[in-house]
Amino acid sequence: MNDLVSRYIDAWNEKDPAARRAAVEALWADDGRYVDPLADVAGHEGIDSVIGAVQAQFPDFVFRLTPGVDAHHDVVRFGWELGPGGGEAVVAGFDVAVIAKDGRIQDVHGFLDKVPTP
Repeated sequence: MNDLVSRYIDAWNEKDPAARRAAVEALWADDGRYVDPLADVAGHEGIDSVIGAVQAQFPDFVFRLTPGVDAHHDVVRFGWELGPGGGEAVVAGFDVAVIAKDGRIQDVHGFLDKVPTP
């Protein structure tokens, strides 16, 4: 699971659209779903679009995995943060992913613990 979670974070950081789309297709089941308080999408195109939108909103930020990947059966949860490279996180949360039988991600349920205030 650690490798899968690391590749998941890498996909959120991938700036090249073609490479990002390839990473999404490799990581998520064809009918995979991503849902958090701000998004609810399914399929590779929807997931890729959400990642692209987050990158557009925070162009110079990077996602970082926080310590403590926890997994059992076909479920994994992990914390992450988003902020400028080498700087303090502006956004933080955790995701819970359900893994499909083929080893790709079926569903991700994201939670936001820290968000910027306007």
